Amino acid sequence: MWALLVLIGAASVSAHPQDLSFDGQKVFRVIPQNDEQVEILNFLASIMEVDFWQPDSVTLVRPKMQVDFRIEAEKSFDVEDLLKESGMEYQVLIDNLQAALDAQFDSKARTGGHSYEKYNDWDTIAAWTADIAAQNPGLVSRSVIGETYEGRPMYLLKMGKSSPNKKAIFMDCGFHAREWISPAFCQWFVKEAVETYGKDTVMTTLLDKLDFYVLPVVNIDGYIYTMTNDRMWRKTRSKNDGSICIGTDPNRNFDAGWCTVGASKSPCAATYCGSAPESEKETKALADFIREHLSTIKAYLTIHSYSQLLLFPYSYTYSLPSNYQELNSIASAASKELASLYNTKYRYGPGAETIYLAAGGSDDWAYDQGIKYSFTFELRDTGRYGFLLPESQIKPTCEETLLAVKYIANYVLEHLY
Repeated sequence: MWALLVLIGAASVSAHPQDLSFDGQKVFRVIPQNDEQVEILNFLASIMEVDFWQPDSVTLVRPKMQVDFRIEAEKSFDVEDLLKESGMEYQVLIDNLQAALDAQFDSKARTGGHSYEKYNDWDTIAAWTADIAAQNPGLVSRSVIGETYEGRPMYLLKMGKSSPNKKAIFMDCGFHAREWISPAFCQWFVKEAVETYGKDTVMTTLLDKLDFYVLPVVNIDGYIYTMTNDRMWRKTRSKNDGSICIGTDPNRNFDAGWCTVGASKSPCAATYCGSAPESEKETKALADFIREHLSTIKAYLTIHSYSQLLLFPYSYTYSLPSNYQELNSIASAASKELASLYNTKYRYGPGAETIYLAAGGSDDWAYDQGIKYSFTFELRDTGRYGFLLPESQIKPTCEETLLAVKYIANYVLEHLY
């Protein structure tokens, strides 16, 4: 078997890491049963380009863990042979990535403009932020909280009826560039807020008594890159000194156990923690805004995909937060609310225990700033489509997630501190 591995490795020097057609690329799911099988995956990652979808780095792989990863077309048969020979349980989740990629765009809403049921590009989202504020002046305002590495303005929407001394909830989407369903949810949430204000009693009360800050896309440069160059891109697009590799994982770039576990010091890694906490302009802008509004922000919600999880601190340590019981019961109730619509099952719990240790995340950072209600959503699905969730699932995903977000927001309103 090791001979086979060496053979695969020898054939694997590619001049370009990404030829940008995903034709024939496969996504495998394996469940390594023991340390030896974990070691095989480590070796595989060391000799070829392996894109880990879940967990997001080979260093996090443990026995009995479900592992999803993507392999280049010309290596996929070798890898399949290797998995068979090693006796590792596996399945092919996606047989041809390009076909899955094309199939994402199955929405009937192929309009030229903005649509809540399709994946909008950044220019469309930026124009939408201006429009939604202009059309709802009594409820929505837009500001710029910073700019990205490539110089794009980071638009923030503030929603709520104007009145003095209001507390607020901060929500962001689009940390990881390839998680397209995430920005789709932030747009949906804003739409629901303006459309149901004055009709839905819960939403009306929330907007009367709280403000919502919504950052529709954190990692704008990366998001654009997934639409123009590489659909599987994850990180920011900043240059790294002394390396040809681009980008930092913005969700490993916060000062919360920074770069201690579940993050990489290598600029070429998908989970690169950056040269220092808040080295990325995007994470610094977000952190600065929250620090400036710490007296009013009482909850922090960050939206990712995929896995169907509702997580809360901590991810950088197995230690539990002081209000663990409370966070756990909120997550439990919110997951029930979410499942009430389409029976979508979510797992919930502290990040480290529920999935794996990962330092430098925004949710842990926000919690350590004193925001005691801090949650991370990992939206649909559990791997059938992974990051390539079809547009036909945008509406149901957003509808069910909205129920959980409203539950949390209402809880926060009733437990202001």
